[in-house]
Amino acid sequence: MGGVMDKGESPKGSITETKLETKMVEAMQRRASDGSSMKSFNNIILKFPKIDESLRKCKDIFQQFDEDANGAIDLEELKRCFHKLEINFTEEEINDLFGACDINEDMGMKFNEFIVLLCLVYLLKGDPTALHAKSCMGMPNLEATFETLVDAFVFLDKNKDGYVSKSEMIHAINETTSGERSSGRIAMKRFEEMDWDKNGMVNFKEFLFAFTRWVGIDDVEDEDEEGEETA
Repeated sequence: MGGVMDKGESPKGSITETKLETKMVEAMQRRASDGSSMKSFNNIILKFPKIDESLRKCKDIFQQFDEDANGAIDLEELKRCFHKLEINFTEEEINDLFGACDINEDMGMKFNEFIVLLCLVYLLKGDPTALHAKSCMGMPNLEATFETLVDAFVFLDKNKDGYVSKSEMIHAINETTSGERSSGRIAMKRFEEMDWDKNGMVNFKEFLFAFTRWVGIDDVEDEDEEGEETA
């Protein structure tokens, strides 16, 4: 079970043109209208250690809601999680989020998938037209980290359409590397790591899954699994 994937492997399915995808893109477009505090891709990279530390602290939250301690949160556990955190999403929204973040379609979210889901909740709860607009996750430090991730995506999304294109990624890297020859290859590698469905456009969910790998969140799962095997 879970979200650790081999390099180059794409998640099954796509949420393109679903209600969730539309809401996610619209929410990101609204957030993009405020601009980004990031000045370069290096700014994002320099924040990796702090983001990594903050996200790893989510492990306690994850284990609290993994009630059967099987290393994954199933749909019913997620619904109880939302209830305890007072996140007021409809059942349809919860089902959509679970389906979008359970990338291996094994009916259980591993730790990195849970982080991505919480960050999407943070983005979506800012939607003034949503039923859950006034909800609060009650985790200020974690929400500050999620805001940094949203800010990073807004920096990359130069045309503010809610997606990051290949040309936008190249532009962002070029701003950082001042036109070094390797910049194009770096940009292409980073973009390919994000564009799992190979459609040439990266949404916020794809960005988040790539980011968890960049900061080593998948390594946390590998370490836990190795510890269980040797116990």
